[in-house]
Amino acid sequence: MAENEELARIAIDCGLHLHKQLGPGLLKSAYEALLAERLRREGCEVERQKLLPIEFEGIRLEEAYRVDLLVGGTLIEIKSVERLSAVHCKQLLTYIRLAQQPVGLLMNFGGETFREGLRRIVKGPANILPFSKERKD
Repeated sequence: MAENEELARIAIDCGLHLHKQLGPGLLKSAYEALLAERLRREGCEVERQKLLPIEFEGIRLEEAYRVDLLVGGTLIEIKSVERLSAVHCKQLLTYIRLAQQPVGLLMNFGGETFREGLRRIVKGPANILPFSKERKD
């Protein structure tokens, strides 16, 4: 889990840098490509548009979902919307479950600040955590 935390920290730093330099308003695909390249420059192994299959009652759909970025065991879902909604968090939580990964980051580049659009989502009962250095339980 420590490695995932370090990768998440690097991803957050790279996302913050992108938002500071470019601001809101670009298409999601631009942020995705730029973030992936920035992460690679930091030495991270990055997969873009990673396919996630789903199986239900013996039916397997190989291309059911695509996660924007997979960095180690950390899934990153990127948005470029004015404000995140609950469905965005649920989407990433579904991806975390399907990929059997422990943690995911939801990054919204469309808001005025990067911090307001950043969510860390973990597999388990307390799923959606706002980004904060000090966690309030």
